[in-house]
Amino acid sequence: MDENQVRDFQEDFVQEILETLRSNLPQEELLDRLSDYHENDIASAFEQLSPEERSALYPILGAERISEIFSYLEDPQEFLKELSLDKAAKIIENMDSDDAADILEDMDEDDQARLVEMMDEEAAHDIQIIQSFEEDEIGSLMTTNFIEITNDLSVRQAMRELVAQAGKNDNISTIYVSDQEGIFYGAIDLKDLIIARDYTDLDSLISTSYPYFHATDKISDCIERMKDYAEDSLPVLDEDNHILGILTAQDLVEVVDDEMGEDYAKFAGLTEEEEVDETLGESLRKRLPWLFILLFLGMGISSVVGIFEAVVAVLPIVMAFQSLILDMAGNVGTQSLAVTIRLLMDEEVKPGQKAFLVLKEMRVGFFNGLILGILTAVFVGFYVHLIKGVPLGYAFLISACVGFSMLVAMVISSLVGTVVPIFFHRVHVDPAVASGPLITTVNDLVAVVTYYGISWILLINLMHLPDLL
Repeated sequence: MDENQVRDFQEDFVQEILETLRSNLPQEELLDRLSDYHENDIASAFEQLSPEERSALYPILGAERISEIFSYLEDPQEFLKELSLDKAAKIIENMDSDDAADILEDMDEDDQARLVEMMDEEAAHDIQIIQSFEEDEIGSLMTTNFIEITNDLSVRQAMRELVAQAGKNDNISTIYVSDQEGIFYGAIDLKDLIIARDYTDLDSLISTSYPYFHATDKISDCIERMKDYAEDSLPVLDEDNHILGILTAQDLVEVVDDEMGEDYAKFAGLTEEEEVDETLGESLRKRLPWLFILLFLGMGISSVVGIFEAVVAVLPIVMAFQSLILDMAGNVGTQSLAVTIRLLMDEEVKPGQKAFLVLKEMRVGFFNGLILGILTAVFVGFYVHLIKGVPLGYAFLISACVGFSMLVAMVISSLVGTVVPIFFHRVHVDPAVASGPLITTVNDLVAVVTYYGISWILLINLMHLPDLL
């Protein structure tokens, strides 16, 4: 099933849900029909209702069901404004603590304080724990929706404890285990607990080397570890190794998605992602600093072109192929940059590996440049001869210069695209932010100097081509 078919199915579901919500069915029948649909689809339909229609539905659906729907809304704060503070507090209270913390984070402090004050003590405490961590720390992403038992229980007692906690916490695929002092001990797969016999020793079911994070770990440092383990959830511990919460697979998807968005922004020369509703001043603050730097570098490139104006004056045809050399050099530099940034994400990479990468990228640049340079020489030669009317031998002198310039420019661009981010990483400057726009501009400079320099040396000084044409 392709993406368009999936989208069509989702749209059909939303239309069905809208018809159900507007059908004036008795409460019990309405709830029964809605139970057939995922909350994400119900949320999409919910957004299309009028405020009056939603107001009529709030008491029918109840705080618990509404909280599940609100977790999937794009902008739940707007919908919470349709409710009184006490009803809004009840809905947030029923959400997973991480979703509740996200909603409260976008509200002003007075509203936050009033809502938290109206919640039950446990929910308020969980939210405050999550909010106590910086947004770049793992603890800010965790949820307190998990099952925890102690390692001194029998299998029967563990099952009873699971059933007792499952009414409130529905992340039950992995059961987390602590010792009698509350220290994290390990984890049990739900399947293993279900099939275990009463006489089985619970300790034999526990994975005591189960991976975990500490709440103050930086998110960016943990992404690769999260992906490596591929678990449904991973525990988040405090500094004393007590379980504070868990990080779910859904949280992981959101983290990776956010990180990719940040990386994309960095390659554009921005230190953070830009939001649609940002003010003009905020957008300018993110974009202008690097543009100022690149402006002056661009002026430098223009000055270099000016130095070679004598080449253009006596052999103007070389101007026609400048953009070709610039584009190919820029493409090669960007590819090398992407490979290097990926390597530098591993903090354990050794100096020898970096040196090997530099040599490898230069070799790749050389052979790519050799193949493309030969093809360019052939096509440009025939183009200059047939279209521009230049004698065949002279046409291929010009095309050979273009092809050779492309080879040299691609090798140097590969070197620049690798060495520059490694340098910035060494001096503790984010290589993604610093390298992207800078390498593009530096490669333009390299390509201009290479192309016009080789043209001046080979075509004018050695071959005296202008005198022959």
